[in-house]
Amino acid sequence: MIQELHDIQTSSDAIFAELTTGETVAVSFGNDPAAITATKQSVALCDRTHWGRIQITDSDRLRFLHNQTTNNINKLQPGQGCDTVFVTSTARTIDLATAYATEDAVLLLVSPNRRRQLLELLDRYIFPMDRVELTDLTDTTVAFSLLGPESGKLLAQIGVSELENQPYATHKLSNIAGIEVRVAVGSGLASPGYTLIASAKDAASLWQELVKAGAVPMGDRIWEQLRIEQGRPAADFELTDDYNPLEARLLHTITYDKGCYIGQETIARLNTYKGVKQQLWGVQLSGYVAPGTVVTLGEEKIGKLTSTTETESGFFGLAYIRTKAGGEGLKVQLGEISGEIVNLPFLSSSF
Repeated sequence: MIQELHDIQTSSDAIFAELTTGETVAVSFGNDPAAITATKQSVALCDRTHWGRIQITDSDRLRFLHNQTTNNINKLQPGQGCDTVFVTSTARTIDLATAYATEDAVLLLVSPNRRRQLLELLDRYIFPMDRVELTDLTDTTVAFSLLGPESGKLLAQIGVSELENQPYATHKLSNIAGIEVRVAVGSGLASPGYTLIASAKDAASLWQELVKAGAVPMGDRIWEQLRIEQGRPAADFELTDDYNPLEARLLHTITYDKGCYIGQETIARLNTYKGVKQQLWGVQLSGYVAPGTVVTLGEEKIGKLTSTTETESGFFGLAYIRTKAGGEGLKVQLGEISGEIVNLPFLSSSF
């Protein structure tokens, strides 16, 4: 089923690579400049099937997930959703996930390199009295994202119009050319768009319908460039045992009055006492710098670069910067390379 999708993508000049997690992903369609333009002017289509999809069912599903993550899952009604963060008991980040509540389940979209870890973590916290069941849907479903200002118009053209101007993560089951598809508001990045989840057996047909409607295929390489340019923190880069979600500036994922959950005490204390010592920012760079490079202000070490990409306007990175050192507009050094701290659209306002 997925092979059929890959065959279709190969016919569109897809170049594939295998991730460290074992999944095969289209990294480029040989059209990177056109794909970037599409995200800004029309519609790009990105295959996110290598991301994990975990289904939580049974009567305690909302309460269970509510107790494991940072956002208020209990309040979600069918058709609603939100971003939420899995953290350790000391509030260190594990993953940024999106939760979609349906009539009888919660569907989680998680990072490719966190699926197995999260399945094990969630299973560990299911107690004998909990009415909760976990199902890994990753191999039986696909996920695509539409990115760009014309995404809503494209969906309307193929019969999906009810989600226009709806809140983030609002979703519904729709029919696209006879294919049942869960369509959700939000591209996964700061770019406007939608996320589509469907059965793996319909993968190739759905991809073809979207391309026929005008979506420009986009590889994972451009997704990675955009996520750095826009500030979406990624597992193993910005989301590690070294950082908490307040430092990652994922404030939109945190509900402070939701009651107890794993890591809640630490997050509440950091918020109450303004104890966030570093924050995630963008860095416009004068040249290439490897992730892990120390960021300095004069002779003082003030942070560390976590991700780097090359864009049309030069090299760009993400870095954690000490709060007291400053923020937007700050001129810094990374070895021999100079940089300037910039704010990014995916990140919540700083403290």
